Amino acid sequence: QVQLVESGGGLVQSGGSLRLSCAASGSIVSVYGMGWYRQAPGKQRELVARISSGGRRNFVDSVKGRFTISRDNAKNTVYLQMNSLKPEDTAVYYCNADIFGGTTTINYWGKGTLVTVSS
Repeated sequence: QVQLVESGGGLVQSGGSLRLSCAASGSIVSVYGMGWYRQAPGKQRELVARISSGGRRNFVDSVKGRFTISRDNAKNTVYLQMNSLKPEDTAVYYCNADIFGGTTTINYWGKGTLVTVSS
């Protein structure tokens, strides 16, 4: 079994920063793409940022220049550094990863961590 465990969410004022972490553990042979999605109340889940195993990154337009994504392959961990946070960034943030466990590659989700940005 594989688990993704997020941490780092919380309450922050507009303009502040937070750093989210997500660690994958369990029966892991390789971790391919890793990323962060978010879902605000009443809205669909959307991709925030994703990083490939080779380090290629992509971001949703609304966070470009404010958020960065990185990963530590030795720790099977992905990070999301969020700067200049805005109230519209308020959402539950979910970690996502494509993980090869030895037979097939499966897409996994974390349980989510709440980020609240006050104005």
